[in-house]
Amino acid sequence: MALDPIPPRLPTGNKSPPRSWLLYLGLGLLAVLLLARPAPTGTRLPYSQVKERIAAGEVSEVQLSHDRIIAIPRTGTGPRWWAHRVEDAQLVPLLDQKHVPYTALPESDWLGNVVALWLLPLGLLALFWMFVLRRMNPGAGIMSIGRSRARLVPEEGTGTTFRDVAGVDEAVEELREIVDFLASPERFRRIGGRIPKGVLLLGPPGTGKTLLARAVAGEARVPFFSLTGSDFVEMFVGVGAARVRDLFAQATAKAPCIIFIDELDAIGKARGVTTFAGHDEREQTLNQLLSEMDGFDPRRGLIVMGATNRAEILDSALMRPGRFDRQVVVDRPDIRGREAILVLHARHVQLGGDVDLKRVAALTSGFAGAELANVVNEAALLAARHHKEQAEMADFNEAVERVVAGLEKKNRRMNEREKEIVAHHEAGHALLAEVLPTTDRVHKVSMIPRGIGALGYTMQVPLEDRYLLTRPELLDKITVLLGGRAAEQLMFGDVSTGAQDDLQRATDLARRMVVQYGMSETIGPQSLRGEELRPSPWLPQLNGHGESLYSDRTRELVDKEVTALLDRTARRATRLLEFNRQPLMALATRLRDREVLDGPELREALTGASAPPPLESPDEQAWEAELAH
Repeated sequence: MALDPIPPRLPTGNKSPPRSWLLYLGLGLLAVLLLARPAPTGTRLPYSQVKERIAAGEVSEVQLSHDRIIAIPRTGTGPRWWAHRVEDAQLVPLLDQKHVPYTALPESDWLGNVVALWLLPLGLLALFWMFVLRRMNPGAGIMSIGRSRARLVPEEGTGTTFRDVAGVDEAVEELREIVDFLASPERFRRIGGRIPKGVLLLGPPGTGKTLLARAVAGEARVPFFSLTGSDFVEMFVGVGAARVRDLFAQATAKAPCIIFIDELDAIGKARGVTTFAGHDEREQTLNQLLSEMDGFDPRRGLIVMGATNRAEILDSALMRPGRFDRQVVVDRPDIRGREAILVLHARHVQLGGDVDLKRVAALTSGFAGAELANVVNEAALLAARHHKEQAEMADFNEAVERVVAGLEKKNRRMNEREKEIVAHHEAGHALLAEVLPTTDRVHKVSMIPRGIGALGYTMQVPLEDRYLLTRPELLDKITVLLGGRAAEQLMFGDVSTGAQDDLQRATDLARRMVVQYGMSETIGPQSLRGEELRPSPWLPQLNGHGESLYSDRTRELVDKEVTALLDRTARRATRLLEFNRQPLMALATRLRDREVLDGPELREALTGASAPPPLESPDEQAWEAELAH
């Protein structure tokens, strides 16, 4: 689709037909003319009969062509005889012997042959490709395949401003400078400042990178070209580079303006990875983008904005100063940011008097903006489903559980044995989360199946946003994760498959402690994560294409240390549960009967639960002391 603004509605009169219909009409007329060519008149006979009549003296004249022979009867009144000509060396001597005059007919219409043999097939082939391209990209023809597919929002704005953005105040402040430059560039030019050519928005999915780009264009009220990285890439070689050239040519004509490329990693991956890098269509597109960003004049007010959640794979030439000069991190919001986002999305929702968005923000730790918007929408849908006039706090709690744990599986029935196992499994998680000193408090524990495979879940709510975790805190987290399996082993003498996800998360956390955080005395203060293979010296962001950086013995030490750490925390979880066997059984019984317990009910059932006294074994005492500090 050509990069043009939305065309105004045309008047109904004087509407010219598209040019493509003229081509269709011309090819159709040629086909009709070729099919309607007059056939030779007269009676068609076999060649042998025509030759016999010449020998019998019944023919007065013969007309010859390269493919036909036409005989005129001597009587002059009957129809002509004609036949397809055969290679016959005796024909001309026979005509001379019978004194029959013969003449040569002019060759058949060469123009018709050219049209029939070349133009018509090529025309039909062109029509076929035009049909295919129109189906792939409606409104485009063969000549527009190299045109940019960017959507242009005119100067009236995108309809989005910074008032529609919440929870990312630092990113907004960074981008206000771009808006000020586009609104009043003379103020910067008088001082001699140069605005960045490119602004790259980095962050996890759903944090509002695209929304921020639209807000910048809406605030500056300049044309806004929007497209994704995949819009450049096509099956035809050279199309991506042509679209980049066309995009910058049209943007330069409308400067000052903003070019926004979403999912920049689709064309901005580091070069040199594929075997035939020089012939890679994506790399040609990237080369053209780099060239265009170097070539345009920053004083014209043309700013390129990109967004990606995979900054580590971008080409280093794309990230250098002079191209994407400024990199703005759009991270997940903190608790105040989450509350602001919830207020923003809930302004069009009828809220009940018991709704506390600050409490909802505390329940949604780690959520991005898109996930928070989904929570508000789910709460409104749940309220409407239950024929309520307003969304209540219970609807928000259920919406959070849907996003975190999945849809409730009411039709999934468990037998009594499975209920006992699940109740003790979740009770083990909840008890350890309440007993250990550094863990988050339990908000809710349930044994109602949710999602794809979860037969129950324990929801913990952090009291505050945390950005650093100590070694004892990480060990407490692993202990809580292994608490469900330890409770099964303690109460039933065996384990089930229900701890699969817990084991995976605990193993991943333990391995990160050893190889990434340097929290192992055996391995020492070094980070081994992501350094298993030496990276290219020219592409420091790429790993896995060189020689190994550490030995097999180091790998064995890592495996032994991870195994030992998990074994010690598993024994610790079992010891804590054994010391609190009665509270564990009481909590599991109440959970089995009620299926769902909130925080106050859970803490009431765990009355009397506490940490065990110190151990007498020197090794275990050292381990307990290490955990305590």
